[in-house]
This record gives sequence, structure tokens and C-alpha cells, in this order.
Amino acid sequence: MKINELKDNEGARKGRMRIGRGIGSGKGKTGGRGQKGAKARSGVAINGFEGGQMPLHMRLPKRGFNNIFAKDYAEVNLGAVQKAVDAKKLDAKATVDHDALKAAGLARGGKDGVRLLGKGELSAKLKFVVAGASKSAKEAVEKAGGSVEVIEVVAASEKAAAKKGKGQSRGKKADA
Repeated sequence: MKINELKDNEGARKGRMRIGRGIGSGKGKTGGRGQKGAKARSGVAINGFEGGQMPLHMRLPKRGFNNIFAKDYAEVNLGAVQKAVDAKKLDAKATVDHDALKAAGLARGGKDGVRLLGKGELSAKLKFVVAGASKSAKEAVEKAGGSVEVIEVVAASEKAAAKKGKGQSRGKKADA
């Protein structure tokens, strides 16, 4: 086989069907839209519309609850932290905070900080600065000779609300 003999398998590249291009194309005249009616015309978006009958997605009951005030924490287990220390991804002498855990690939997401959980074993002496920690995680870290400092993190939603409020109060002068 030579480079100039390389080609795709038969049928690997198939051109798209060009509709409405004459009777000989096989998709001419009505262009696959059938005869008359709203769906034969352009500008129709009726997915899920059932002719005025209550649509299925509206007939089904709503389930669950989505708390708009919930904090979004990146959850990190102690076992994963120990693995990262063993793999030299985390510096045991430095402070372990959200940025350090993110750099090590342990904390994904977590707009409102990191919450430390107690799953797994920790043998390294580490100083944690996190937004939250479970009771078992605190005990395990202190048992290993480390410390856990829980800092107050302002929620991302509260930051946005404060920013919005600050912009509105600038234009108005206070009465003396």
C-alpha cells in the first residue's frame, strides 16, 4: 500500500440530501414535507405542541426541590488528599486551600469553596484552610498532627447581589 492509494471506506463520506431541487432529485416538489398544512410552511416550531391538548410534559407531576440559596462546595475526601501528597501533587509543608486543591486536580467546581470530608486515611501533617469540614475530617486531620481552619466564604450569589446593589446606589445622592 502506498500513500497515494489511501482512501476512505466505501460509503464513509456521503453528501447531504439537497431537498427541493427538482423532481429528479427524489426530494423535489414538496421537499419531504407532505401536502399543505402548517408543517409544510416555513417558520413553524411546534415541538411538544399537541393541538391544544395539555402537552405530556405539562401533565406529568413536578418532583423535587431546587434550593436557590444552597452553597456550592467542592467536596474533597481525606483519602484523595493523601494520594495527592504521596504523588507529590500537593506540598505537605504549604497551606492546603481551595487553589492548592484545584491545582492538584482534587477540587472541581465549588464556587463557594471546599468542604473537607472524612473518607479515607490521612497520615500527612497538613494545614487546611477550607470553607467547611465534617467532624470526622477535623478529628482525622488533628490526629495526624495537622490543623483545620474553617473560613467564612461569601457565597457567589451573595457577591453578585452585593455587586448589583452597589451599582444602583451610586447614582443617588444622600439627603443631608
